[in-house]
Amino acid sequence: MTLPAETPFDQPDLAALLEHSDAEALDTLGFGVIGFDDDGRVQRYNAFESQAAGLRAARVLGQDLFLAVAPCMNNFMVAQRFADARAEGVPLDDTINYVLTLRMRPTKVKLRLLYLPGATLGYVLVQRP
Repeated sequence: MTLPAETPFDQPDLAALLEHSDAEALDTLGFGVIGFDDDGRVQRYNAFESQAAGLRAARVLGQDLFLAVAPCMNNFMVAQRFADARAEGVPLDDTINYVLTLRMRPTKVKLRLLYLPGATLGYVLVQRP
């Protein structure tokens, strides 16, 4: 599926669109996309996020998102929301203001947390100013 490069960060039903998009389509987006499985392992990592975070996809893919890649998100605001949504079998689509702190000076961002019951991956989207 082709995802238009102009797809906005706040696009309705974005979780379903991401789930059915290939890596090439994710690389056209103007915000970071991190897709991870039920075990927390990163399975998708787009070019925008790689460049913005300074982490090559090869270094991130297969790693635990909340323990190895972004431990600054291993808290009630991010990781716990995914755990709760999965445990309760309910969709998650929350946007929060956040400050990333790992491997960089503190950076204010917006995070969009996406999960659909039955989906292969959950997604953290990162919009930088």
